[in-house]
Amino acid sequence: MKKNILALLVSIIGLLSCNSKEECKLSVDTSRVDQTQLLKDIETIDAFLVLNNITAIEDESGLRYVIQTQGEGIQPELCNTVQVNYSGHLLESTTVFDANDGVSFPLSNLILGWQVAFSKIKSGTSATLYIPSGLGYGSSGAGNSIPPNANLVFEIDLLNVL
Repeated sequence: MKKNILALLVSIIGLLSCNSKEECKLSVDTSRVDQTQLLKDIETIDAFLVLNNITAIEDESGLRYVIQTQGEGIQPELCNTVQVNYSGHLLESTTVFDANDGVSFPLSNLILGWQVAFSKIKSGTSATLYIPSGLGYGSSGAGNSIPPNANLVFEIDLLNVL
């Protein structure tokens, strides 16, 4: 009887940890992004890239990114914490609205654009992210620095995956 209970507990723990690992590997859910606005954003970002002669990788989510340095470390999953250097500005402006060095964030707490981008790169990577508004702060914007429906640009260095 004790062996059966122990076996049952081990099975339950195994199932729970398995679900946890599966949740970490789940793709980022972008289904709630306003598709009409997303199409406008992609058009705006793509025009910006062409105008500035920038060749970017196109993700199906609408994210565009350019790898400056390809890392060879760990590729983060949604449940990881990422340690980064970053600076961010609006697509239409070079004025930095936020920057930080060596800061750590749980990836699941970050904007969708970062979740999508970080799920595609490895630690040691430096990249420029071109993020449509719906993968950023959407129609709400953020504070006084990021207006509604703002397309964002981030320079990021993925230092470590914790």
